[in-house]
Amino acid sequence: MHFRSRKKSAGDVSLSEALDVEGDGGLSMMDVVAQEDDMAERIGNAELCEELKKSIETALTKREAKIIRLRYGLDGAPPMTQKETALLCGISRSYVSRIEKKALEKLRLSLGESGCP
Repeated sequence: MHFRSRKKSAGDVSLSEALDVEGDGGLSMMDVVAQEDDMAERIGNAELCEELKKSIETALTKREAKIIRLRYGLDGAPPMTQKETALLCGISRSYVSRIEKKALEKLRLSLGESGCP
């Protein structure tokens, strides 16, 4: 009976079992098959980015959307300061700040967030 039960698990391999390799011998099966797989996180981030892009297009005015894109470096461009954004848009830095604040609140509402505590 003992041999029969051992036969069923004879092909089982432990992930922590050392592999027979020349040299160190400290390599385990887990070292070979394990990899940092963040696919779920990447998919979640991609979905959130798509949702954000849609919200920028639908919830914001053209000026608000432009300022958010410039300030946060969306569309592949590097982020700009409020001063740089103001110079590019031909408005004051304080006006950029007000538009940005209003736009971010609209995006929070659009994405279903209740705002920061």
